[in-house]
Amino acid sequence: MDSDKIDKLRAGVRDVPDFPKKGIMLKDITPILQDATLFRQSIDLFLEHCRDKKIDKIVGIDARGFLFGSTVAYELGVGFVPIRKRGKLPYKTETAKYSLEYGEAEME
Repeated sequence: MDSDKIDKLRAGVRDVPDFPKKGIMLKDITPILQDATLFRQSIDLFLEHCRDKKIDKIVGIDARGFLFGSTVAYELGVGFVPIRKRGKLPYKTETAKYSLEYGEAEME
């Protein structure tokens, strides 16, 4: 992987302190999404990692994962599986519990 590209992507992530709760540092990817070059570089890095592997589906976890995962799935010509908080998907689901910095939740 190209360390210069990775450094530029890291610089494109904005820290938002105390969001969504006090003591949490949100890593905001909006600057990457708004910059066509950075967004393409991020997708290219995912593709570089995935291209030589036998992949049937790409899984994306909620909002951010949907943006990157669906694009990578499209480029690879494979299906995309969305994962969301429990009760948000109207299709067949499986459930898994996970821990957050500020609590616990379930995803499907």
